[in-house]
Amino acid sequence: MLKVLVTGGAGYIGSHVVKILGERGCQIAVIDNLSSGSPKHVLYGNLWILDLSQKDKVLSILKEYQPEVVLHFAGSIVVEESVKEPLKYYENNVGNTIKLLCAMKEAKINKFIFSSSAAVYGIPEVIPVPETAELKPINPYGWTKVMIERILEDLSKAGEITYVSLRYFNVAGADKEGKIGPSYRKPTHLIIRALKAAKGELPFLEIYGTDYPTRDGTCIRDYIHVMDLAEAHFLAMEYLLDGGKSTVLNCGYGRGFSVREVIEEVKKVTKRDFKVIEREKRLGDPPVLIADNTKIKKVLNWTPFYDSLEFIIKTAWKWEIKN
Repeated sequence: MLKVLVTGGAGYIGSHVVKILGERGCQIAVIDNLSSGSPKHVLYGNLWILDLSQKDKVLSILKEYQPEVVLHFAGSIVVEESVKEPLKYYENNVGNTIKLLCAMKEAKINKFIFSSSAAVYGIPEVIPVPETAELKPINPYGWTKVMIERILEDLSKAGEITYVSLRYFNVAGADKEGKIGPSYRKPTHLIIRALKAAKGELPFLEIYGTDYPTRDGTCIRDYIHVMDLAEAHFLAMEYLLDGGKSTVLNCGYGRGFSVREVIEEVKKVTKRDFKVIEREKRLGDPPVLIADNTKIKKVLNWTPFYDSLEFIIKTAWKWEIKN
């Protein structure tokens, strides 16, 4: 039975990956400080409630459990917060990842899957954006991902680890069975906020910028269903275990939807109207951000099953109504 350790496994993306790993017979250890996750969402494995800053405890779990692969989701992810509190992001994302990697080295564990982000590209010059694009983040959150990727690259060159860094575009949706879903205490993602406006939990939905050089003036983003992303992690794990070389892969569908298109689809799926207020542009929002997913399809033989904005929103809405 394959043993894996998942950091941040009680969070949104981590819990969906834990679900798919558990359903496929893996033995799972989960580490999470529950700053944004919930123990109820850990459907498989054993959960240790602790912070990655507690290196000695992390090392103890690694030595006792001896996982073959570590999947690392733990980290702070709110872009606006990273601008206001950069030290928090560098300490939690970069500092604690270094502690985790040091503990892995001491425990002689050398396969690593990293939760990265399209934020590493900043405002890309080429759309769809390939993995070879220049890395020029526009906020501390994005820079933490770049720094970690550089650390991983150096460790790989030194022969200490092999890794896959998965650069997520806009992750959305929920488990199609409705067992788990997003549980952000202060959601910032468009689809979740639109659904909460449809529920009446928010008095209105704000959109930022209506004069971008796009088909309707609002930003365009590549939305990927969380279960397709979970599948990408499983395939990345198999790839490493089969002797695959360290690599970086985009995770997206290669097409995008505008803010207005998402709002209209939310209204259609929920059959509810809600107030939308237009605000000024936010500094640094790229007009269009779409993944070139050629490489992940080739390297991992990844095929998305849920490439439908309607399905993404339906699963998210099912979860919202349930909760």
